[in-house]
Amino acid sequence: MQPVFLVLAAIGGYLFGSIPFGLVLTRLAGLGDIRAIGSGNIGATNVLRTGRKDLAAATLLLDAGKAGIAAAVFAALLGTTAGLVAGAAALIGHCFPVWLKFKGGKGVATYVGTMLVVFWPVGLVVIGTWLLMAALFRISSLSALIAALAAPIAAWAFGRPDVAIMAGVLTVLIYWLHRANIQRLLKGEEPRIGGKKDKAEPADPPTSGEDG
Repeated sequence: MQPVFLVLAAIGGYLFGSIPFGLVLTRLAGLGDIRAIGSGNIGATNVLRTGRKDLAAATLLLDAGKAGIAAAVFAALLGTTAGLVAGAAALIGHCFPVWLKFKGGKGVATYVGTMLVVFWPVGLVVIGTWLLMAALFRISSLSALIAALAAPIAAWAFGRPDVAIMAGVLTVLIYWLHRANIQRLLKGEEPRIGGKKDKAEPADPPTSGEDG
């Protein structure tokens, strides 16, 4: 494949992934700037702190869908490798959107959407792992970290080294974005699902949000 096609896939995926649906939906609903409440994150977990479960669900689906759509479109137009590049770039766009001075979400929903499209068995492994860990530990970030780690392992086990490499790179990014969460996990201070930190409150500094 010509490098120019991969560049186009990367640019297209990034731009589509950088659409901040959480911010757009909450503003359209008259709730103000989602970055001013909770963790300051633009993802579905923080949107839920507004008390609007419908907006949180819509944000989750759109954040997952934008990466999946980017991967599917470029895979159909330019091939599997371009689809992988576009999906990865969409996640990067979500985490570092140019429109928000490169301060976006932590990419978990977008990660899931990418995996479901580029190789759906891995996507199901990610979802299943998250649900199991959430049921066991009731900690969103821990569930996300374990689920992200499961993706490259599963891809390699399924005989898809290309997906495993992509998932591995994105997993490193997920872990880096969750470094504050990891520190709190090690200290036993990470909030649990349904705890008081899941309610609307003044925003923490953007780098210390707990959202998965």
